Amino acid sequence: MKEVIAVVRINMMNQTKQALTDCGIDAFFAHEAHGRGKGFASRQVLEGVEQGYEEAASLLGEKGKLYPKRMVTAVVEDSQVPCVVETLINTNQTGMPGDGKIFVLPLGDAVRVRTGEVGKKAIV
Repeated sequence: MKEVIAVVRINMMNQTKQALTDCGIDAFFAHEAHGRGKGFASRQVLEGVEQGYEEAASLLGEKGKLYPKRMVTAVVEDSQVPCVVETLINTNQTGMPGDGKIFVLPLGDAVRVRTGEVGKKAIV
């Protein structure tokens, strides 16, 4: 089993949910998150600066600013990881900074609280 964690743009969440369902992943979590990558400005801020908005220019270079994101977490069988990762990339890739990140972690075990089932039975 693997845990796949993806950080995506908020406006891509509906497409991401549908794409994961189409890939056969019906069970996942979505969390509100805030963060930033190596860059210091979002696409909207840069567009605002280009259009002459002083408010956008004042945000440019704010190293401590965190941007709202969504974090999607899914526990899947090892064989499903390539489909999930490919689906997340295809759905969220715009080619612009801020597209997100995907992390794949090994998972020791899973237990379904209601029934006590463990391992694969707990996630299917």
